[in-house]
Amino acid sequence: MAGRRNRIATSPLCNNRLVTRIVVIGNSSSGKTTVSRELAARLDLPLLELDGVFHQPDWTELPDDQFRSRVDEFTNADRWVVDGNYTSHGMRDVLWPKANTIVWLDIPKRTVMRRVVLRTIRRATTREELWNGNREPWTNLYSRDPEKNIVVWAWTRFDHVRDKYERCMTDGTWSHAEVSRLRSPNEVDRFLARIETETPIP
Repeated sequence: MAGRRNRIATSPLCNNRLVTRIVVIGNSSSGKTTVSRELAARLDLPLLELDGVFHQPDWTELPDDQFRSRVDEFTNADRWVVDGNYTSHGMRDVLWPKANTIVWLDIPKRTVMRRVVLRTIRRATTREELWNGNREPWTNLYSRDPEKNIVVWAWTRFDHVRDKYERCMTDGTWSHAEVSRLRSPNEVDRFLARIETETPIP
């Protein structure tokens, strides 16, 4: 078991034969969407962003049963990339067992917080459309409610998310998949560079 844990934790690149059903996870502003889009483009895989499914117009949350159904339908295909966590909404049961590749962006908290603050201000200022017509409201920046303020959410949930995924690495949850734990922006860049130069065969 110790050898298995070490192999997963330090894997710099997923097994080329398996890079066909990929889940990209990590804390808020760890870079999940950017990495997911890069992987989908470089490997010619369809992409599903969980945020875009869950957050319906006017920030209405899709009921969990419908959420799981839509993700289940998308991942019944042989090849895909899925961006996002949503473990409390059942994704670990619907999504993870189908994945053969898990990319965990375990970026340092200081980097995550700098990114989430800058990203949130940019989105609110430019009125950038996120998903289904939704935009970041300025009022959320003044809220102390983690459910409304993504900056507070990122700060308060960081350690919980890291602890949860570290358990997954050691308790057998991800034993069926190849796992790459990327701990810095430089590791992410090297990972994507190798994906580009060692294009997996579907």
